[in-house]
Amino acid sequence: MSEEKNPTTASATEHDPVIAGTPEAAGASPAPQRHGRRTAVVAAVVAAILVVAGVGMWVWHEQPSFCGAICHTPMDNYLTTYESDLNSPATDKWGNEVADPHTMLAAYHGKLGNDCMDCHVPTLSEQISEGAAWVAGNYNFPLVERTASELTKASGRDADELCLNEACHNLTRDDLYEKTADMGTYNPHWAHHEELECTTCHKAHRASVMYCTQCHAQAEVPEGWLSMGESNNLTGVKASAES
Repeated sequence: MSEEKNPTTASATEHDPVIAGTPEAAGASPAPQRHGRRTAVVAAVVAAILVVAGVGMWVWHEQPSFCGAICHTPMDNYLTTYESDLNSPATDKWGNEVADPHTMLAAYHGKLGNDCMDCHVPTLSEQISEGAAWVAGNYNFPLVERTASELTKASGRDADELCLNEACHNLTRDDLYEKTADMGTYNPHWAHHEELECTTCHKAHRASVMYCTQCHAQAEVPEGWLSMGESNNLTGVKASAES
């Protein structure tokens, strides 16, 4: 005996898209849901690109090339000293010849793998104000040299800690005095008058200077260094601003 179709059931089957095998029955999402997923994917991709770009920008910000590329006029000459070849004469930030580039700390430390931000540790507010000054053209050129105190102020360290720290020169003042004891009476690391900051003699973007010769002409000037007289006669140097 053949089965008879229930008219009510047959009608429901024919008109119900889920039961009838429509796209919805096959598991396909309605159009609004598909659009929502596409939007989410696009947003995720854009966010990932922004994150990668931001990280890349921050990494570049730490490199010397950033300084020269962003702040061309005031920083080009400084970047040149950093990139100097240690095995041949170079030029300082004013374009004066430096017979031994080892005496420029930027050149020497650059070859050791250090970058600008290892010594220059500014706060965000300093970077914003300096950027605004550059855009407005409201700055001196060449830039006035920073002392150790100024370079460490933003990071909260003492002036000595710019150089005398575990990552750089893990020494004390007494250690330094012993290392240069063979220089005799005019040992620059002996606090004869006062403890001078490291940057008084050790220069980053020009040849280092034997400060003792300001008063003691007979003091030994290390090879490749300058006496105070020679330093003060450099092109573009004003002793009052650079001492």
